[in-house]
Amino acid sequence: MSRNAKINALLLLAVAALAVLPLVLGLGDHKEEPFAGADAEAETAITEIEPDYEPWFSPLYEPPSGEIESALFAVQAALGAGVLAYYFGLRRGRRQGEERAAAAARRDAPEGD
Repeated sequence: MSRNAKINALLLLAVAALAVLPLVLGLGDHKEEPFAGADAEAETAITEIEPDYEPWFSPLYEPPSGEIESALFAVQAALGAGVLAYYFGLRRGRRQGEERAAAAARRDAPEGD
């Protein structure tokens, strides 16, 4: 197994552990919504500290349900992952093209230079 394959396998195991361990260990069982987002946690903390707090701004768009909000978040994450994958693929393709061009130039260069 190559070094890159080992690193990729370890990273995949780490991501799987980060996803599964909180569920297995029962983290958040004491809460009503065990895995609420950071926005909900911050809102709860702010209202506990300052019950009369008024937000400075309101959202531009408020989704009608939590499912739609989750779907929009998933679309956003997929678009971000697509942009990153495109960038890294383009970078790798350019590097491979440069390596092939350099190899062809070395192969075609006259002997004795």
